[in-house]
Amino acid sequence: MNSWDSAKKPQAPGSEPGGSDEGSQDAPPPPEPRQARAGTLVRRGRLWLFPTVLSALVAVALSLLYMGGTVDPNGNLHRLPIAVVDTDTGRPLPGQRQNLGAQVTGAITASATGERVEWQRLTSAQAQDQLSSGRLYGALVVPADFTDSVAALTTAHAARKPTLTALTNPGVGSLGSSLASQITQNAAHQASLEVGRYLLESNAGKGADARTRLFLADPVTVATAVGHPIGRHSGLGLTAFYYTLLLVLSAFVGANIVHNGVDAALGYADNEIGPWHTRRPTVAINRTQTLLLKMAMTAGIIVLTTSLVMVATIAVLRMDASHLPLLWAFSYCASLAVGLGVQAINAAFGGIGQIVAMFVFIALALPSSGGAVPLQAVPGFYRFLGEFEPMRQLSDGTRAILFFDARADAGLTRAWTMIAVGWALAFAFGFGMTHYYDHKGLQRLTPAPVPGATD
Repeated sequence: MNSWDSAKKPQAPGSEPGGSDEGSQDAPPPPEPRQARAGTLVRRGRLWLFPTVLSALVAVALSLLYMGGTVDPNGNLHRLPIAVVDTDTGRPLPGQRQNLGAQVTGAITASATGERVEWQRLTSAQAQDQLSSGRLYGALVVPADFTDSVAALTTAHAARKPTLTALTNPGVGSLGSSLASQITQNAAHQASLEVGRYLLESNAGKGADARTRLFLADPVTVATAVGHPIGRHSGLGLTAFYYTLLLVLSAFVGANIVHNGVDAALGYADNEIGPWHTRRPTVAINRTQTLLLKMAMTAGIIVLTTSLVMVATIAVLRMDASHLPLLWAFSYCASLAVGLGVQAINAAFGGIGQIVAMFVFIALALPSSGGAVPLQAVPGFYRFLGEFEPMRQLSDGTRAILFFDARADAGLTRAWTMIAVGWALAFAFGFGMTHYYDHKGLQRLTPAPVPGATD
């Protein structure tokens, strides 16, 4: 029975409770309130003001944030880490102090692309190690016989054309690996033109016919190979990003469902499903205890959602994944960091908390995650956000587990550290704000609690 139905009906004027009044009649029921009409309300400017302004601001902000980080990756490129590896063991050509491998790698690392590319001169072992940890987006390798194969072009004993190899790293994402591949191939082509210039100026080039000179002008072949292979069911390196997005979205949506559901169950919000409307009796509970309840429920429900995400992606869709116990533990802790943060923000900001949380965990986080577009290919503002925005940290940790054998130096250590920081900030901010509100007596505006509602 509805609690309000049990309230006593008002007595007629002049009557006494429990008594009788033979000469009196029941008071007429109050008139039904006049129903408002949409046509009348829609002409009220104040009704339009808040939702219009807020919707416009959100639309503009989302457009600028999302597109601002993706419209010009090449133009925003800044110090993309790529290795250049010299394994050339040939003797210097006549008139040269160094063999061609040393000259090519030296020219590349000193080139004008230094602001766009961070060329790193590494050994083969060093380059392979950094490709396997995701710290390199690609590599350009000069083979051991490079100088000798170039020298053979001027003789009748040329076995094959000289070759430079561009190594890709699909584990860092398809766009990042593609950018690195374009850069290494362009660098190799420039090196080929420099080698061709030397050959044309040599005695063999000066006496050659037109067809031979055309061949010598660009004599080097560029081969492409995978430096660190990943599985076929890895979305060309994008499954780590989308898996992280699933963790964030499921935690974000789930935390808001808990927030709204608890408020409705405790009588602090109406519950409407289709045409049915209910309002439960208000439970006497302060803000701090309410937040504690919501966080505890969020922690419990995320156990289920994390498990279901893994079942759907790995068992059903056959996504390539290893280290499954570690992946589950990381996924749960990462999702919980998001869920706790959402509850803290909702507790602090009230009605607009869900919008604030959406910007913190999605709108600002997606373009600064480095998952789809490398952080080295976005404007500086997003690289700054990537230092602390949660999705970047979670994406790096997921990528390390899925593609780089769960190596700590592939971003996993930083991810665990930032998850712990996220938990601490959520607890400190959320309970700090609710304790302040409770201490100041800033109670939520609700009807008086119904006795026995907490029983």
